[in-house]
Amino acid sequence: MCSGPTVPDQSTFSDCLHILEKYDIQPKIPPAVIAFLERGARGEIEETPKADDPAVRRTQNVIIGSNILAVRAAKQQADELGYHSLILSTFIEGETKDVAKVHAAIAKEILSSGHPVQRPAGIISGGETTVTIRGQGLGGRNQEFALAAAMEIDGMPEVVVLSGGTDGTDGPTDAAGAIADAMTVQRAKKMGLDAERHLRENDSYHFFQPLGDLLITGPTMTNVMDLRLVLVA
Repeated sequence: MCSGPTVPDQSTFSDCLHILEKYDIQPKIPPAVIAFLERGARGEIEETPKADDPAVRRTQNVIIGSNILAVRAAKQQADELGYHSLILSTFIEGETKDVAKVHAAIAKEILSSGHPVQRPAGIISGGETTVTIRGQGLGGRNQEFALAAAMEIDGMPEVVVLSGGTDGTDGPTDAAGAIADAMTVQRAKKMGLDAERHLRENDSYHFFQPLGDLLITGPTMTNVMDLRLVLVA
C-alpha cells in the first residue's frame, strides 16, 4: 500500500460518515467536522483526486522502500551472523498479543523439534498488528508485542525477541519498540513490576522503561511498517 499527494484517494466523504455511523462515534466528533463531511457528501465540497483525475493519470509512482526490503535486510544480517534465518511473512496482522503468542510458539517448536529451521535460528516477520486498548497505560503495538512475548518465553534462556517500528516511533511514545528475553519477567518482578498487569493496562512502556529494554532509535524519517525478530540460540 502506498499513499501521498500523488496517489489517488479512493475514499469519499460518504465513506467517512459511514465509518462514524458503523462504530457509533458521531457524538465524540466535533460538530464542525460532521458538518464538513456532510457538505462533502452532498457534493458541496470537491472530493480528493480519484484514479480518473487527469493529474493522477500523468503520474508515475515508484516504491523505493518497503517492508519486504527491510525484512530481507534483517535476514541478510542474520545469515551473516550465522543464524539459520526464515522470513515468516510481511503481511502479519491481527491482535498484537495473539501474534506474539504465535511467534513464541514457533520459538518453542524450534527448541523442541528443530522446525521450521535449525538452531541457531532467526525468525523474521513484518507487517503491522493491532492493539485493542482497554487500559489507561502508555505503549504501542511493538512494545505490547515484546511484553506479551516476554510472558511466553519466560524461563527460556535460548530465546530473545525484538519488535520495532521502522519509523522509530511506537504509539505515542519516544520508543520504536522493545526487547525481551527469558529473564525479562523475572527482572521486572524484582523491581515490583507485574507483567500481566502492565499488559492488561496496555502499559508496556512503563514496564520496559525501568528495565532499560526500550528500543529507542529516534525518528528514522521513513516508515515501512514494523519489524519483528525472534532469535533462538
